[in-house]
Amino acid sequence: MASETLTSSEYIRHHLQNLTYGQNPNTGIWEFASTSEAAKDMGFMAFHVDTLSVSFILGALFLTLFYRVGKRMTADTPSGMQNFVESIIDFINENVRGSFNGKNPMVAPLALTVFIWIVLMNTMDLVPVDWLPYLAQQIGTFFGADPHHVFFKVVPTTDPNATFGMALGIFILIIFYSIKEKGAAGFGSELAFHPFGKKMIIFNLFLEGVNLIAKPVSLSLRLFGNMYAGEMIFILIALLPFYLQWTLSLPWAIFHILIVLLQAFIFMTLVIVYMDMAHQKDEH
Repeated sequence: MASETLTSSEYIRHHLQNLTYGQNPNTGIWEFASTSEAAKDMGFMAFHVDTLSVSFILGALFLTLFYRVGKRMTADTPSGMQNFVESIIDFINENVRGSFNGKNPMVAPLALTVFIWIVLMNTMDLVPVDWLPYLAQQIGTFFGADPHHVFFKVVPTTDPNATFGMALGIFILIIFYSIKEKGAAGFGSELAFHPFGKKMIIFNLFLEGVNLIAKPVSLSLRLFGNMYAGEMIFILIALLPFYLQWTLSLPWAIFHILIVLLQAFIFMTLVIVYMDMAHQKDEH
């Protein structure tokens, strides 16, 4: 597609640019950005339409699939899909029992949602890099747009807005349950008096504050960095001659399956651990 008419650097930038919808600061009109510079000028309130649409569709697919399996569940003659879903749920429950010592019925569903949703979003990295952007270009051309100005970033987790958004949601839950389980005074004293006692409150606040802020940052950057690097390698392979593309892309795709699953598992595990820390109470 674009590699036939764009230089290598333009091709890479094209695949790494989000389909952005926002307000043009010069005209005040809400429109799709035609260049990366225009997208940047739209500022914080612009929407990454590709990230939002793909993640929403995958989330709806996950909910629909699990809902239908749940409605048709039977103990007599379980289907293969039911066995598959039950094995995933057992896997999640085992991890929650091993890492979460509190009592909160929301933690297991939260871990399940995080794991499956991230797996689905990461799996988009295994779709050939030109397929969906080419489809987006054809749709844009149909509506009169310049195909070179139609962007579509396929993998939501290569967008830091998506990973930071998920991490921010988890961070809010951590703060909420920390205050709910320990009380506002207990949570405040935990920040002020740990780990070195009352005589070093300023130092304690600094250390505990950094530790608290590091949780959403670590969640988001780890997932984003690994998936962004994987997507970049696929894009670089797509620039090679055709016979080399298949020679290199197939082994990398097979290896990347491990990364897809591993990053989702790490994110889920950290969510469980952080929720467990939010529920822990200092007896002293």
